[in-house]
Order: sequence, then C-alpha cells, then structure tokens
Amino acid sequence: MSALKAGITPAGEGEGGIVWNILGQTYKPVASCDSAFAFEALAPPGTFVPPHIHTTQDEFIRVLEGEIDLILDGQSHKARAGDLVRMPMGIMHGFWSNGSAPARALFWVSPARSLHTLFTRIHNVPDPAEVIRLAAEHEVEFLPPPG
Repeated sequence: MSALKAGITPAGEGEGGIVWNILGQTYKPVASCDSAFAFEALAPPGTFVPPHIHTTQDEFIRVLEGEIDLILDGQSHKARAGDLVRMPMGIMHGFWSNGSAPARALFWVSPARSLHTLFTRIHNVPDPAEVIRLAAEHEVEFLPPPG
C-alpha cells in the first residue's frame, strides 16, 4: 500500500472489484493506504467475529443496516444502524450478527498495517483454526474461547 488515491469506490462494489468471503461474511475493501484501511462487511444472521485484539490499530464500525451485538473490553453492547463503535488498539472486541436480518457496516482501521493482506490470505479459508493462525501473522490476536 501507499498514499491514498483520489477517486470513488461505487456503492456495493469493492475497490478493484475485490470481494472476500471470510467465514460466511462478505467483505469489500473500499479504500486502502498506509494510514487507513476501510471495508464494507455484510454479516448474515448467525455469523460473528470472535473476541480478538488489534495490538497496532484503532478500529471503527459504522453500522449501516441492521444491528450487531458486541463485546468491547469485557462489556456487552448493541450497535444499531447509524451508530459508530470505537475500538482503540489493544482493547478486546468481537461482534455477532444475531438479528433476523443481515447487518451491513463500514469498518476501518488506522493505520492500515497488514489487514488488507490478511483478508486476501483468509478469503475462502473454511477452517477457523487456520484463519486464527494466519491472523496472528498479521497482528490480530484471537482470544481463546471462555471457560
């Protein structure tokens, strides 16, 4: 990656036509540069991202449609369409799409680091254990299940 390029990513499309399938969720990169990486995610009901930590990135979620249940630094929250979730680097977080309709959200991280590369590597990887292993190589630390 490098400097941000001027332009428009059309609605519903991923930058450069890229669409990733990550464990049943659809991610489309909409902007990427050294200082930030943004992607739109569609999370069907029942899908989730387990608790994890970004040690080198702040992360944000703007819920566009539906709602998501979150754990943020050990506390449970619900974010609805229009809400902005702020997740500072080093804070444990995870989310679940528990509603009756898919949740659609704009995510972004700053700085970008290697999250774009991670998503490219885990596209269509069906094994959660392999996704977790690859994530650790890209500064995303998934936490063990509770209990």
